[in-house]
Amino acid sequence: MKTKDRIIETALRLFNQHGYGAVSTAALAAACGIAEGNLWYHFKTRAALLDAIAERFASAIEARLALRPGGDPVSDYGVLLEAMMAEFRAFRFLYRDQQSYGDEAAVIRANAPRWLGRTFDQIEAHLAALVAARLLDWPGERLRDLAINATIILRYGLEHDRELGAPIAAGEGAVRRTLLRHLTLFEHRLDPAAGQRLHSAIEVIGTEAMAA
Repeated sequence: MKTKDRIIETALRLFNQHGYGAVSTAALAAACGIAEGNLWYHFKTRAALLDAIAERFASAIEARLALRPGGDPVSDYGVLLEAMMAEFRAFRFLYRDQQSYGDEAAVIRANAPRWLGRTFDQIEAHLAALVAARLLDWPGERLRDLAINATIILRYGLEHDRELGAPIAAGEGAVRRTLLRHLTLFEHRLDPAAGQRLHSAIEVIGTEAMAA
């Protein structure tokens, strides 16, 4: 692995474990096995490193946004939740430590409104597929509101737990709890078998992610 890529991978791991604001450049350089000057050679500023991570974040989001409902709406929604869980776990600090990194990430600052709007569209499309299959009893004119509320819980779940002092480190199940929490918005209107499948999918995804 090239030094620049190794720095990005190590920074992402440390930021996820300890928080963006808690990792010094000296600690990052030591974890990479390089001199701090070598770190600055590849990334002139801390913001430049954050932007490099944000580029990877952007690629992951674009891949997730491409997931659309197909033949089995329950399975398709499970695949979407799996992609979201992978996204939240891989970029945990971006979802958790928003007060620490603030407006530094230019890529995120420029694209966040568009990503959020497209996520509303994506979740609404999956919920509409469940309604069309008679697996979700929800009025069509209220699907947008449901999609927005589901996105808010998913998007800000880790930040919410952080503010409450709940355990949010890797392996604590915070991402799985966030996904289960969003189901409480509409599971009472889901076909029981469909609801159980979604619960099972989240539990299996969480177990596999923790074992990996």
